[in-house]
Amino acid sequence: MSLIEAIIFGIVQGITEFLPISSTAHIIITQMLLGYSFPGFGFEIFLHLASILAVIIYFRKDLVEVIVGFFSFFGNRSKENRVQFLFGLYIVVATGITGILGILLEGAIGNFLKTPPFIAIALATTGLFLIIIERFFKYGNRTVENMTFLDSVIVGLGQTLAVIPGISRSGATLITALFAGLSKETAVRYSFLLSIPVILGSSVFAIGDFADGSLVADIGILSLVVAFLATFIFSWLGIVWLIEFLKKSKLIYFAIYCFAAAIFIFFYFDANFIMELE
Repeated sequence: MSLIEAIIFGIVQGITEFLPISSTAHIIITQMLLGYSFPGFGFEIFLHLASILAVIIYFRKDLVEVIVGFFSFFGNRSKENRVQFLFGLYIVVATGITGILGILLEGAIGNFLKTPPFIAIALATTGLFLIIIERFFKYGNRTVENMTFLDSVIVGLGQTLAVIPGISRSGATLITALFAGLSKETAVRYSFLLSIPVILGSSVFAIGDFADGSLVADIGILSLVVAFLATFIFSWLGIVWLIEFLKKSKLIYFAIYCFAAAIFIFFYFDANFIMELE
């Protein structure tokens, strides 16, 4: 992989990972446009780890609060510790649901779900629900203090939908969290924190590529470093931008983009081509 390609893939992954527009679909589009195909899933997961590093650093204070509060609750059952303890459980529950159902559904996904027309439909579906949540649904005002286990179940089920090619993980968690009645700020924070265990869990599938050196051999050590740095930088910028954007603007703009991307995929790619997705 050339350094230019490494930078491009890093930028695309970084920008799209946390936006409700499906990073997987955009990585596939980029591969097709550049005429490049990843050998296995190791490189994609490697880029995901760079995105997660950005989340961990950006939300480090939140993570420390949740972790400290979670374990402190066993010795000091204060109201504050209880809130963090339950929030930690909500992350575990949603992650568990996604992990179990994701594994069960992964094998059920047929090749027809990996074709450009279906991925275009999935993107358009994401756009449709973004419009519904924006135009026909009143935002809730419940915060972390008011969350329940039902919220974590609903969001966990929503996050599981991301196993379908073209469905955005961040979009699915954000939409279902808002449908559950969480405030926009709480929904965004919950979605970001949920990405950490989910993506770290998926990294186990790339252990073989890392251990046997095939990833370095296929991509090149310098290209890996450059792609990782580009992904980290643009993931950080994407996080900052999305949080600020959602404070002032509406989800409908992402819906419009999803429709545009869906149209592009539907008409640009061969309908019979089977996309190799993780």
